[in-house]
Amino acid sequence: VQVVESGGGLVQPGGSLRLSCAASGVTFSTLGLGWYHQAPGKERELLATLNRSGGDTYVSDSVRERLTVSRDNAKNTSVLQIKNFKPEDRGMYYCRVGLSWGQGTQVTVSA
Repeated sequence: VQVVESGGGLVQPGGSLRLSCAASGVTFSTLGLGWYHQAPGKERELLATLNRSGGDTYVSDSVRERLTVSRDNAKNTSVLQIKNFKPEDRGMYYCRVGLSWGQGTQVTVSA
């Protein structure tokens, strides 16, 4: 099983972020997935989850107005988008597919 996040990098305050998660070695459409954020020096927190079909999603209240999440079972991928990026959004972003985690992708905020 391999889960790989991509799309991290430098984001300006007020800008937008688009992250992707790709899974292989699993029957993607049978697994729920989640996106998580870990700010520097803080614990990992749940941002959003999607059920197997993507028809049922949960988004944390802390980002509800700024975050969208989706999945494409035909491509074994998920996309996380955050708009109006804030300094506290910096850190590592992780994707979990079933019980398998990716290594994360780093997001920093420009001055």
